[in-house]
Amino acid sequence: MSVKNTTIGRRQFLGQSAAAAAAFSIVRARAVAGTAANSKIEIGIVGTGRRANWISRLFNDHGGYQIVSLADVFADQLKSGQENLRVDPKRCYLGLESYKELVASNLDAVVIESPPYCHPEQSMAAVEAGKHVFLAKPVATDVPGCRTILAAGEKAKGKLSFLVDFQTRAMPLFQEAAKRVSDGEIGRSICGHVNYDADMLPISADPKNPTKETRLRNWLFDVGLSGDIIVEQNVHVLDVANWLLQSHPVKAWGDGGQKSRKGLGDTWDHYVVAYTYPNDILVSFYSTQFIKSRGELHTRIYGDKGTVFTNYTGIVHIEGEQPWPGGKESDTFAQGARNNIKAFAESLHSGEYLNNAEVSTISTLTGVLGRTAAYKGRVVTWDEMMTENAKLESRVEECL
Repeated sequence: MSVKNTTIGRRQFLGQSAAAAAAFSIVRARAVAGTAANSKIEIGIVGTGRRANWISRLFNDHGGYQIVSLADVFADQLKSGQENLRVDPKRCYLGLESYKELVASNLDAVVIESPPYCHPEQSMAAVEAGKHVFLAKPVATDVPGCRTILAAGEKAKGKLSFLVDFQTRAMPLFQEAAKRVSDGEIGRSICGHVNYDADMLPISADPKNPTKETRLRNWLFDVGLSGDIIVEQNVHVLDVANWLLQSHPVKAWGDGGQKSRKGLGDTWDHYVVAYTYPNDILVSFYSTQFIKSRGELHTRIYGDKGTVFTNYTGIVHIEGEQPWPGGKESDTFAQGARNNIKAFAESLHSGEYLNNAEVSTISTLTGVLGRTAAYKGRVVTWDEMMTENAKLESRVEECL
């Protein structure tokens, strides 16, 4: 497929999403820009699970935020979050639609740390209510959800910050590597290799003694709620590949399955995907989520003058005709989030709003393309995926 065809498909996608955004109204944001430098940004957090507890500490450590509201579907998690973060119980909302009460309340920004299936609806609700959005990746689980996110991002432009928390894009070494590749220091990109090796993720509820809530508590292992590992987790390295190549795949073929952790949800525990980018740049991708050895997150792009190597927890550098020693990123996960939290606060105070909804949506769709090709067991093009517009069913209401 040519670059021209891919561009048309992307423009159609962006145009349709912009049209959808125009159908929504937006409440004016509370005035944060122009306030005193030491004023606190009041935030509400949707989702009070493991990751939310972790990132809430980073918001508190920053010193420029005050967590004033929480929302969750589980009473025990909500109570734990309320007690740990010392939030007024009257501003803690319970239930599937509790986020609606949170976004309608008196606060500046909404931090969304719920399962990915919920992200589109909750993000749009926050934007419509005039709230800035700090969103966990991936932005969605399927094409319709991605369209909603892009529409929300379009609606927010110039009025609100809409920041998706991709940590690598906030790290100086990754930024410098991407700049050097863009400047031509590896020459013409020929092919690439991307991998995400990981061990088992934590289990929140015993699958051997299931209750009605088990699937939702173990959403990481549920395709309808998480989008599968290639979307929910592997999007980190796929995003770096798109960033370095300044594009997205035009087609993919893949395979995989669940062999190691049978009996725990329906997500796969390994993927192998061959992506084709514009100009016939081939990128091999594989991932695991079961290994008992050290995990690695690599993206490598091979050019005719050099190779760029990136490692989520290791050396980022370039070898070739114009070598660059780079350096080691030892704490991308936490430091990248800290950098994003800092940038988010600065944008709210300055009025120079951040918005990475588009690139984050494209990276999420890259994972969706690989999943779709692997599930179908054949080559699937980007345009076919977008036209099919397949929606995953969460059946979340069955879990409560």
